[in-house]
Formats: sequence, structure tokens, C-alpha cells
Amino acid sequence: MTRPACPEDVDAICGGLPETELGISWGDRPTWKVPRGEKGKGFVLYRAPHKTAVDPETGEMWDDLVVITTPTEVEKNALVADESTPFFTIDHFRGHSAVLVRLSRLGEIDRDELEEIITDAWAAKAPRKLVREHLGD
Repeated sequence: MTRPACPEDVDAICGGLPETELGISWGDRPTWKVPRGEKGKGFVLYRAPHKTAVDPETGEMWDDLVVITTPTEVEKNALVADESTPFFTIDHFRGHSAVLVRLSRLGEIDRDELEEIITDAWAAKAPRKLVREHLGD
């Protein structure tokens, strides 16, 4: 096992993938996109606190949520169903291939697992040619 994942790993992993840039979506939310430029599609988004995602014990809105795209609903459901991981979903994301994770809980998985999940997110949004060049067939 590599070391536990940490919040800084999100930007390091996203920034290390080909043709990525940190931009803005959903109005003002920092979002990692691929490819760079106007055609970029978001694959990791820092979500604003919202009443749709709250701590069940305190009722406080979580202020450290990251939304990570999954290739399909199958991968999303597998991540959410695995109780050994910190990934979850909310009603707001029903029908969307994406999981949520709190930055404060990233240490529950190792960096390699986080890198694999983020790379899958990148591959789901990147142009096919770029994916082939980076990951092969």
C-alpha cells in the first residue's frame, strides 16, 4: 500500500494528467477540465456547501466536498457500495455518473486508489485520441 491519500493529492493527480487545466464551472466552482481551453469538460469539481449534502449528526453543510466523475453508473455504484471507501452519493446526483468524497476523509484510501479513480474520471471526459495516447487501448 502506498501512503494514505490527502487533499493535496487531488490537484497533484489532476494536474499531472495530460491536457488538464483548473478552471471554473457551476458559476464559481474550481473544476479540473480536459482538454485545456473552451472545449474542456469537467471531471473533478470542488462543490460549494449546499443543503443537499449535510452531516447527518449535526445538520451542518459539508464544506469540503469533491465531485469525481465515474465512467458509468456501474463504477459509481461499486464505489458507493464499498463500505471500505469514503465515497458516497446524494439524491441530487441520482442518474449522474459521479461520486462525492469529503477531503477530510481521503486518508481512508491510499493515494494509488485515488489516482486510479481520478484517472478513470479524466479518461471518461478526455478526447478518445488523448486517452489512447496516455493509457493505450
